Amino acid sequence: MGNRAGVDWASEKHDVRVCNAAGDELLASTFAHNEAGLGSLCRVLVQMKVELVAVERPDGVLVDRLLDAGLRVLALHPNQVAAARARFRASGGKSDHFDAFVISELARTDSHRFRVLEPDSDQTKALKALTRAREDLVTARTALVNQLRAELDRFWPGPAELFSSLDSLISLAFLKRYPAPLDAQKLSAVRLAKFLANQHYSGRKTPEELLAKLRTAAVGCAGETEAQAGRAIVLALVATLETLGKQVKQLDRQIALAVRAHPDGAIFLSLFKGADTVLTASVMLAEIGDCRARYPTHESLSGDAGQSPVAVESGKHKVAHFRWACNKRLRDAFCTLADSTRHWHPWAQAVYARAIAKGHDHQRAIRTLGRAWSRVVWRCWQDGVPYKLARHHAAQQYITVIIPSPSGDCVDVPATQRMAGDALPQPPAWTLALLRAACAQRNLHCQNSGARARAVKSGARQGPSAASRVAAALDGPNALR
Repeated sequence: MGNRAGVDWASEKHDVRVCNAAGDELLASTFAHNEAGLGSLCRVLVQMKVELVAVERPDGVLVDRLLDAGLRVLALHPNQVAAARARFRASGGKSDHFDAFVISELARTDSHRFRVLEPDSDQTKALKALTRAREDLVTARTALVNQLRAELDRFWPGPAELFSSLDSLISLAFLKRYPAPLDAQKLSAVRLAKFLANQHYSGRKTPEELLAKLRTAAVGCAGETEAQAGRAIVLALVATLETLGKQVKQLDRQIALAVRAHPDGAIFLSLFKGADTVLTASVMLAEIGDCRARYPTHESLSGDAGQSPVAVESGKHKVAHFRWACNKRLRDAFCTLADSTRHWHPWAQAVYARAIAKGHDHQRAIRTLGRAWSRVVWRCWQDGVPYKLARHHAAQQYITVIIPSPSGDCVDVPATQRMAGDALPQPPAWTLALLRAACAQRNLHCQNSGARARAVKSGARQGPSAASRVAAALDGPNALR
């Protein structure tokens, strides 16, 4: 085992400790967070032949520079470092130099328990930057909408509930034109109708109903000066929200182009029904990355995505708790995938229904479905192939349409193709011959042994395999020829 290093990073400086395999300190120094300091840090670590560098963050300029220097980086969670301090100091003291010591010791003694960072491609990094920037803008927009709502509740509550959402284009346009009660005193149904027509209003309420709703709302008691101040605040917030909305839409277009141009984009886009559904697929691709070694098993992916519970056992006590320590963005993406597919995907509907039947609430059922989806996503991601319903063996029993026949049950191929999205292609001639022979032998066996009824009942309950379904279809009226 070679030398190990621990870096306690900060915004202005980084405390570094290097030790050998025996734990002897070889270097304890501080490097500034600038170009000269980062360059000097990387050169020193390379010259000292450091094999592994541990740091308390998985990204950032510091981590990128360490990776570019050819160093293997071990990303530690801050909770893991905090829990390890008591191993080396019982007094509870803390300092940057001591944290660098703890991190370097973890890299020396427990490196096999942590995951080495695997850098993503430039396309994945760009997509991650776009999706996270959009998330930050949406969070800022939500905060501004709440601030605008609070300001309206203070002196003019009427426009807050006039339209479907306060940050919609028509609502912002209305507040821009009528930011205070004084501006809307002369508003009539005719003027409101013209405004709604210019804004392409598609709601079901008439101008008279909207005007009545505005007039019957509570009126504040703000004085003239206070009302003018509130008017200025509303105009400022509306202008900021309009700008944020335009930038969010611009990022949406860039994200759509980036995910479609990514080599793995088709894998994650295939998980969603709508062709324009790109945001959740983009987040999943950006957070999972394109390095297959990052998640060697589907359990590691479901755990990092927060879909697997945490088991707590003590004696006879055994419970499963919600997993808090995970990738929150990836957890939201998998929950969105599960919640959207339970409405149209037959297999997802069955998994969700079984979870509800067991007594789980909606959120736990969604995580159960998300965990099931993580196995599918991991397999498609590892193989580099888009998701297809025809290849999803667990879903076949929910899309097969079976028609009873005197000569044997058969599959209604057109109906099954519509369920699977043309998932049953025309097989070659030699495959048809083999399947006809297998089907004839199966039907003869069932008729001679009197087990035909039991086979039909079992098949309806469990679903036959893909080959058996096609074989059964060959003897029916809608058989492939």
